[in-house]
Amino acid sequence: MQRSRLFVSSLAALSLVTVTACVTDPNTGEQKVSRTAIGGAGGAALGYLLGGIIGGKTARIVGAGIGGVAGGVVGYKMDQQIKELKEQTAGSGIDVTEVDDGSAILVNLPDGVTFAVDSTTISPGFQSTLNQISENLKTYPDSLIDVYGHTDSTGSDTYNQDLSERRARSVADYLSMRGVSSSRIRSQGFGERYPVASNDTAEGRARNRRVEIKITPISKEEVDAARRGY
Repeated sequence: MQRSRLFVSSLAALSLVTVTACVTDPNTGEQKVSRTAIGGAGGAALGYLLGGIIGGKTARIVGAGIGGVAGGVVGYKMDQQIKELKEQTAGSGIDVTEVDDGSAILVNLPDGVTFAVDSTTISPGFQSTLNQISENLKTYPDSLIDVYGHTDSTGSDTYNQDLSERRARSVADYLSMRGVSSSRIRSQGFGERYPVASNDTAEGRARNRRVEIKITPISKEEVDAARRGY
């Protein structure tokens, strides 16, 4: 078992391919550089989070049938989505952050509110929050959605891997049931491989037990390139 390895999410964040004029961030009111080539840089080799898309981006873009967002407004729409997700999940214990050098959104669902102990059934009290997330994903349809399951290091590797896969699949299935296109969604379990805190403390283990929803906006340029290369 791996008990205390920390996955450092800040390692070698990928650069965006191009940037253009400044826009106003709806979350802060500050001017910032807009993103125009979301996901254009490769990086799956850096791990499950940094630039990686489950199953590869090209086939999934084509299979999802999405139209993509105009390059100049990808960043603005992403900022709007983050703002709305934070408002919709306020007080729930969910954490919404930018990842992959600002090219994707990560929604962290903590174990304590999402599932009962050793269960893969979504807690009834959490369903209304997950419903709101589903509505948000339908409002912003031009993205790919990866659902990741993680555990702490308690128990066997085999058990943890299986539990993480089933929990990720449970959340993915729930999103689909709520009307999010299943062609946009993939799920994967990582067991105890990617802790975000030490497994030597109860608090750290609680943080490591989580399901993450990664939302990767797709630009029209990426859709066109995927269709040419498929």
